[in-house]
Amino acid sequence: MSFGLSETLPSIVRNRFNAAKAAGSLIFSPTELTVIHTAGVPFQLRYCPALAKKPTPKDGQRETNRPSKKPDPFDNPPQDLLVADTPPELPNHILVLNKFPIIPQHFILATKAFKQQTDLLEEDDLAATLACLKAWEDDKDLADGRETRRRLFAFFNSGEFSGASQPHRHVQFLPVEEMAGETAEGDWSLLTDSIGGSIDQSKSGVKLPFAYFTTAISPSSTPRELHEKYLSLYSQAVSALQKSDKASDLAGTNHHNAKTSSITISYNLSMTASSMVLCPRTKDGDILGFREDDSQQPIGPVALNGTILGGTLMVKTPEEWDLLRKDETKLYQLLETIGVAP
Repeated sequence: MSFGLSETLPSIVRNRFNAAKAAGSLIFSPTELTVIHTAGVPFQLRYCPALAKKPTPKDGQRETNRPSKKPDPFDNPPQDLLVADTPPELPNHILVLNKFPIIPQHFILATKAFKQQTDLLEEDDLAATLACLKAWEDDKDLADGRETRRRLFAFFNSGEFSGASQPHRHVQFLPVEEMAGETAEGDWSLLTDSIGGSIDQSKSGVKLPFAYFTTAISPSSTPRELHEKYLSLYSQAVSALQKSDKASDLAGTNHHNAKTSSITISYNLSMTASSMVLCPRTKDGDILGFREDDSQQPIGPVALNGTILGGTLMVKTPEEWDLLRKDETKLYQLLETIGVAP
């Protein structure tokens, strides 16, 4: 798939990001970053207090209880945030910058026409996702005379327990080098690389407290091949949920989709150019504990989305930040709550 761009995909995303940030068209919130470990796996922990600040209504809006329709950020997005229509000859998707990123160059692939985030992904969604992953890796960076490999991490949130925030179908992308940030080399690696592809879960050495399903893909995979692999992972996730001890609790939240003849579940999907990982979800997050003062107020909840399959999570309050760094077992306990047992 050709994007028909005058620049490489990494170059145009970087340039558009820098221009939009300078113009105030997007709001970048920097984070504090550390690495914590659970089950022998390194996870990035990001602290972003700016995202805990809720917007207050304008004076003229305080006295009205009229419901307002939530705006669709992918319906005619601002030109400052639009990266491209794709494919250029007959577009069915757009590439657009995330308006509120915490990692630089966070961008999104969204359907041009509105489609439901909770419906199954289609062949063209997966083909466009793989095309972005390939285009990013194909642009080699020469630093100090050495060729540096660029990589993208793609993730998709679907369903009420997945961390999804927009009903308009979209896949999100993060440059792996920007995710790593100032993390020392060797301290953290992309979790999807450790658990994805053809890796034997019993021999990977990674013992996560939630079930996930994975398959290898190839940069040359056809749209049909990608879709068949995705549907296979989805089917395995549905089966795992139906067999789990949480099945009865979820009876009212998993629905039959007449259009696709499938059960609709909550799940996260991650993709790289070589692997696809799907994790069924039963809860979007949980509290970490309670404050050790007279208030006994809960700490959290901490919500997780598809970035957890990349080995990264974010908190918004100092209590969450301090507790997860102080007691790394809290992360394991949190991960136990979000899906089904492996």
